[in-house]
Amino acid sequence: MNFNQIRLFLFLIFAFSSFSCSHELEPKYRIVFLQCCHDEWRDVMNSEMKRELAFHPEFKLEIIESYSETEQQIEQVRAIAKEDIDLLIITPNEAKPLTAAIEEIYKSGVPVIFVDRKTDSGQYTAFIGADNYEIGKTTGKFISSQFRDRGNIIELELEMTSSPATERHRGFKDAVADAPNLKIVESVEIKDGLTDINNYLPRILKEHPETNIVFAHTDFLAVTAYEVAQKVEKAKSLFFVGIDALPVSKGMQQVKERILDASLLYPTGGAEAIQTAVKILKKQPFKKENKLLTNVITAENVDIMLSQIEKIKEQQVDIERQVYRINDLNKTYSSQRNRLYFMSALFIGVVVLGTFLFFLLQEKQQSNIVLAQQNDAINRQKDEIEKVSEVARQATEDKMRFYSYISHEFKTPLSLILTPTEDLIERKAYNVNESKQVLELIKKNANRLLKLVDQVLDLRKIDAGKIELNADFYDLVSFSKEIVDDFKFKAKNANIDLQFICPFKELPYEFDAEKLDKVLFNILSNAFKYTPNGGFIHVSLMKNINNVEIKISDNGVGMSEIDRENAFEMFYRANKNVSLGTGLGLALSREFVHLHKGEISVESKKDSGTSFIISLPLLLNDSRNQVADAPVFDHEIETEKVEKSELRPLESDISLVIIEDNAELLEFLNAKFSKLYNVYLAESAEEGWDKILNFVPDLIISDVMLPKQDGFELTQKVKQDFRTSHIPVILLTAKGKIESQIEGTKAGADAYMGKPFNQLLLEEKVKNLIENRDRMRRRFSNEITNPGNVQSSERKFLLDFELLIEKYLNDSTLSVEKLSAELGMSRVQLYRKITAITNHNVNDYIAEYKIKKAKSLLADASKNISEIAYELGFNNPSYFTTFFKQKTNKTPSEWRNT
Repeated sequence: MNFNQIRLFLFLIFAFSSFSCSHELEPKYRIVFLQCCHDEWRDVMNSEMKRELAFHPEFKLEIIESYSETEQQIEQVRAIAKEDIDLLIITPNEAKPLTAAIEEIYKSGVPVIFVDRKTDSGQYTAFIGADNYEIGKTTGKFISSQFRDRGNIIELELEMTSSPATERHRGFKDAVADAPNLKIVESVEIKDGLTDINNYLPRILKEHPETNIVFAHTDFLAVTAYEVAQKVEKAKSLFFVGIDALPVSKGMQQVKERILDASLLYPTGGAEAIQTAVKILKKQPFKKENKLLTNVITAENVDIMLSQIEKIKEQQVDIERQVYRINDLNKTYSSQRNRLYFMSALFIGVVVLGTFLFFLLQEKQQSNIVLAQQNDAINRQKDEIEKVSEVARQATEDKMRFYSYISHEFKTPLSLILTPTEDLIERKAYNVNESKQVLELIKKNANRLLKLVDQVLDLRKIDAGKIELNADFYDLVSFSKEIVDDFKFKAKNANIDLQFICPFKELPYEFDAEKLDKVLFNILSNAFKYTPNGGFIHVSLMKNINNVEIKISDNGVGMSEIDRENAFEMFYRANKNVSLGTGLGLALSREFVHLHKGEISVESKKDSGTSFIISLPLLLNDSRNQVADAPVFDHEIETEKVEKSELRPLESDISLVIIEDNAELLEFLNAKFSKLYNVYLAESAEEGWDKILNFVPDLIISDVMLPKQDGFELTQKVKQDFRTSHIPVILLTAKGKIESQIEGTKAGADAYMGKPFNQLLLEEKVKNLIENRDRMRRRFSNEITNPGNVQSSERKFLLDFELLIEKYLNDSTLSVEKLSAELGMSRVQLYRKITAITNHNVNDYIAEYKIKKAKSLLADASKNISEIAYELGFNNPSYFTTFFKQKTNKTPSEWRNT
C-alpha cells in the first residue's frame, strides 16, 4: 500500500468518524400545540410540556399562539390541516366557532387532544383539564363552610363564550343553591379586565353594601377587584376568592400576602397532555377523559404548597440536567461505538494501521470506564429522586387517610346532634322531660366532638413542634389517685373492681400535669369501655432505680397480636368495622409520654385483658423536696349506660329489627319507632340475625359499620336466605361515597341513608317500604297459587313450596309442621313467610292449591269423585264434597257438569 493509498484511507476514516459524531436522529413525530392565549398560567402549561418532552427526544413540539383571537386560531387550524403532522393539541379560544375546523382535522385521521377547554363536538381523541364545574362547586362549598351558609357574593365571570367560564359559573351556582342563606347579589361578565372591574365593582358595592364575598373566575380578576375595592376602602370587609393558584405573580403569593383569602388550584395539564400524546402515537392504552384534581389554597397551607413546588422545581432542574447529560453521553457512546466497529474492521484487513487502531481501542476502553462511572452516578441520583418521591407520596397518602378517618369519626356524634335537633324542630308540642333528655344527648355528643377537636389540635401542635412541656414538681401519687377516684362512681355502677395500688405515700416528680392527666384519663376510659360488668381495673404506681412505672390493667376483651402491634398508630382499625377509641387518644397519649422522655407499651391477649405500662425516667440527682399543688381537671365521665328497651304496642302487628352499635343512637331510634311498631334491638350483626330469624320482622334498619360482620354482609345474608329474603332492609352509614351506596345496592338493600340522617325522612322511608310490601301482599292474595306473578326473589320459594305440597298431596296426615320441617324452617317462620308474600296463612294456601288441583282433575271424565278425593288426601269423599262446595259454592259433580 503506497502513501497516496494510505492518505486516502485515513481521509475516509476521519470522514466517517466526523459523520458518526455529528449525526443526530431526526424527531420521529411532529406535534403541534395551538395555544389560545398568552398569560402566566399558559406559560406554566407550556413549560410543563417542554419539561415532559425532555424525556421523549423522538417527539417535536411546535407551540403556536393566537393571542385570544378566535378568527386567527381558526386560520391556524385550517393551515395546520394542510400540513403533515402526527397529532394536534389545542386549547380552543371559543367553543362554537372552532368546532367545524377541528372536526375536519379529526376526520382526516389526525388525533386531537383538547387541553383545558373543549368545543361543542364530541369528535376528539382525548381531553386533559380540570373539571371546571367541580372547581366552581368546590368554591361554593368552601365559601359556604367559611361563612356557615350565610353571605352575599359578587361573582366576576370570564367571558361566557368559553367553556371554563360557563362550567365554573354553573358549578358555583349549584353549590350556592344548596346554602339557603348564601346569595349571589350580582354576576358580572368581565370582557375587558381592569376597565370592566373599575366600572362595575364600585357601583355594585354601593348598591349592595351587605356584600362580604368576592368570587372571581381567575386570580388576576380577584387581585384586580381587591385593588379596586381598596381604592373605595372596602377591601378589608371583603373575602376574596380566586382560581388558578399559580406559584408565580398573582396566585399563591397573593394568598400568602393575605391579598386573597383563598384560591382554587387550577392545574394546567401540560405534562399530562404530552404523556397522553406519547401513549396515542405509540399505540399504548390511554384514557379519553382526564380530569385533573383541584385543592383549596389558603393562608394555612400556602407555605407548604410553595415549599413543595419549589422543591419540585429544584428536582425538575436536576432531572433536566441529568437528561441533557445522558443525551451527551449517549452521543459520545454512539460515536465511540461506530468508531470501534469501523476501526476493528480495518484492523483485520490492514496490518499497516494496526498500531493506530490499538491506541484508538485503548481510548475507547477508557471512555467506557468514564461512561460507566457517570452512569453509576446517574443511577444513584435517580434512586435518590425516587426515594424523595416515595416519601412525598406516602406523606400525601397519610394526610388523605387522616382527613378521611377524622371525617368518619365526626359523623356519628353529628348524627346524634342533628337528628334529635331536627326532631325537636319538627315537633308541634314539647314534653319537658323528653326534651331535656334529647338536649342532654345533644350536649353529650357536642362534648365528644369538642374532645375530638382538642385531640386533633394537640396532635397538630406536636406535629408542628409547637407544643412544650409545662412541667413542675407535683406529688405523683396523689395526682394519680385523684384521677382513679374520679372513676369510682362509674366502677360502682358497673360492679367493676377499681383499685389504686402504691407502696408509698408520696412521690415528688417533675411532670406536665395537664398532659399526664390526659394520658391516664384516656387509658382508664378505654379500660372501662372494654371491661365487662363484674370485671376489674387495677392501677399501680411503682418505682425502681431508673424509672417510675404506672401500670393500668384490666380483664376486658383484650387485643389480637396485630391489634397490639398497631395500638398506638393513628386511626388504626382492628378490622374494617371497628376503631380503637376515636383513633386519636392512644396516639396522642404516646406523644405526651415521649415529651416526658418516657415510653408507653401495651401487653394484651385476646379475651384475657390488657395492660398499659407507662415508664418515666427517674431523676435521682434532683434534691428538691418542695412540691406544688397539682391542678384539678374536670373529667366528664359517662356513669350511666344506655339501657335498651323494647317497647311493643299491644295493637300493632308490624315489627322492626334495628341494628346499631352506638347505644345512644340505638335508643333514640327505639324511642321514635316503638310508638308505632314492635321494635327489637341489636348491637351487632350476629345478634341482629338471631332476632331476624326468631321474629321474622316486617322491616330491618341496620348500620353499615358494625363489629365483626358489617351491614353489607348482613343484608346479603338476609336476601340470600329464603326464610328472610322478603324483608326490606334500610342501611344507615357514615360512608356517604357513591361506591358505598353501590355496594349496599348490590347487597340487596332497599334504601340507603347517610349519616347524619333526617329522622322524618327515615320514618317516611320505613312507612313507604312497609306499605309497598302490604300492597304487594294484597295484590297476590287472590293469585296465591300462581307463583309467576310474584317477584323473582320469592318465586323460587313458592315453587319449591308447591312442589312439596304436590309431593304429599295424597297424604291425609299432611300438616304445617311436616312442611316446615321439610323446608328447614320453624312453624312460625313458615307462617310469617307465606303471610308476608301472599297475605294468606299456610292452611289457606294449601286449601287453595288443593281446590286448583281438584278443578284440574275434575276435567278428566275418566276419574270418579271418590278417586279424586283420595288423590287429594281426603279420607272421606263426602268431606271432599263439603270442602269443595265451601270454596266454590258448587259440588264437584256440579262443577264437572258446567
